[in-house]
Amino acid sequence: MNIASTLLLALAMSTDAFAAAVGKGAALHRPRLREALKTGVIFGVIEAITPLVGWGLGRAAAPYVMSWDHWLAFGLLTILGLRMIRSGFTAPEVTEEKPDSHSFWVLALTGLATSIDAMAVGAGLAFIDVDIVSTAATIGFATMIMVTIGFMVGKMLGVMVGRRAEIGGGLILIGIGSVILAEHLGYMS
Repeated sequence: MNIASTLLLALAMSTDAFAAAVGKGAALHRPRLREALKTGVIFGVIEAITPLVGWGLGRAAAPYVMSWDHWLAFGLLTILGLRMIRSGFTAPEVTEEKPDSHSFWVLALTGLATSIDAMAVGAGLAFIDVDIVSTAATIGFATMIMVTIGFMVGKMLGVMVGRRAEIGGGLILIGIGSVILAEHLGYMS
């Protein structure tokens, strides 16, 4: 996987976390930079760990699926992309009361929920030639930046922008899966 694919993957993986962060920022009475940075770090660390876990699970299964691994990567990325697109079209929850901050556990659980797809992507990456540590670090760093920004602008932009970002991220995942499949089938060199 080249650097452009890695950066696009990191961007795609961070969009659902960005959407959640916009919602978290919009849900607060007044989002503060300190809260945004805390949220960014929590989401980024979780988003960096989950592809490593998925990659380890995928490597354990690799000898059993070597002849159709490209189809597996394509399928996983397409399913995750479609899930993100569907989620982007889902109406956001409306809450009446706005707190001043979110607890660590609420943020960690939200970060974990938005990173399950990164675990599946990590499993798919186990079947191709990729430096998983640098890829996971790139995903985590991109998520930290996107979440921090999303959290701070959540109040101004509202939930709708976050939903559009999630749709774009889903389309990127489907595109990456298609490129992996085309490369393995010999359509791209």
